[in-house]
Amino acid sequence: MRYHQSGNIPQKRHTIFKSPEDQFYYEQLFGTEGFHGISSLLYHIHRPTQIKSIGEPKDVTPKIAVDKNVTPRMFKGMNVTPEDDFMDSRKILLMNNDLKMGLAKPRKSMDYFYKNAECDELLYVHNGSGVLKTFVGNLEFFVGDYLIIPRGTIYQVELHSDDTVFFVLESHSPIYTPKRYRNEFGQLLEHSPFCERDIIAPTFVEPKDEKGEFLIKVKKENQITDFIYATHPFDVVGWDGYFYPYKFNIKNFEPITGRIHQPPPVHQNFEGHNFVVCSFCARMYDYHPMAIPAPYNHSNIDSDEVLFYTEGDFMSRNHIDLMDFTLHPGGIVHGPHPGAMERSIGKKFTEEYAVMVDPFRPLKITEEALKVEDPSYKTSWLEENDKTMEDRSQE
Repeated sequence: MRYHQSGNIPQKRHTIFKSPEDQFYYEQLFGTEGFHGISSLLYHIHRPTQIKSIGEPKDVTPKIAVDKNVTPRMFKGMNVTPEDDFMDSRKILLMNNDLKMGLAKPRKSMDYFYKNAECDELLYVHNGSGVLKTFVGNLEFFVGDYLIIPRGTIYQVELHSDDTVFFVLESHSPIYTPKRYRNEFGQLLEHSPFCERDIIAPTFVEPKDEKGEFLIKVKKENQITDFIYATHPFDVVGWDGYFYPYKFNIKNFEPITGRIHQPPPVHQNFEGHNFVVCSFCARMYDYHPMAIPAPYNHSNIDSDEVLFYTEGDFMSRNHIDLMDFTLHPGGIVHGPHPGAMERSIGKKFTEEYAVMVDPFRPLKITEEALKVEDPSYKTSWLEENDKTMEDRSQE
């Protein structure tokens, strides 16, 4: 992240700051990791602490169906059920102690505010458009945008269509850009596949000077609790710092290519504690005269591998639809489907786009995931004759 300033702020932090009408503005430190991590300072028209009431918490703990998994699996994202409400639409499919991920298909804009009080969020826009409204400004979003929302951000989502689809990831650790692409000052290096110009900060909007009853749904420890505040949460007259939501579009990721097949770490876009997020993008294939563009068979001994297919035709897989998730558990060999390696030879270019998440602790599978699983995936690497025999044995 880089320093950003928006709106009106005092010349010196932690000092008196007043409006033209001689009313105090109220400073808020917005940050993590006990005053050690990155942070921002926000300046409110009203005290941001004015709670009027707190409701009973609602438990939203995902229900685990498979606690220990060694089976390759595919989940049909197109079959995940849409919901009117933004929070109800979040269907968690896979999770461990570091993260949760799944799909959200909200049909209506939010008429309340939301704050995740313990997790950073990554929302990848598979379909649709709209505005992410936050207490530090707005971000218009479109297909292909990653929205990175730090924990504690108060926000609303305004949808411009009823067919919006988000890939959702919640991280118990901060989500950063890869350390190896930054120098000791935090600047992205010349060989990084993206730069600061690709990272879009919120657009400042005029603060809301309103009193009344404002519902903020707060999520913590798998419970959502309704807080009613006496003032509008978007009353920030200015802010500065390093801690804020931003967007990055997958098509601004510049793929790293080579004479022979490049390993998945070259596609890395983000990282958190015990996981990485990669962007597979349209790119030139390998240009060694004997190159095989399809990925080689491999076993991720130390990590599971999840791929979310979002655009194009993924050359290493047969019978893949957009919005599908594939899960390849750590320690189990996987690779191209039969015929994919052969088809790739001589090809010069691919138009595929996918989001990959590699967690370094095993994933658990939820009941929501099993509702949309394709059970045939685990045997999809069998060659045609063996596949026919397998089908007959199951009749």
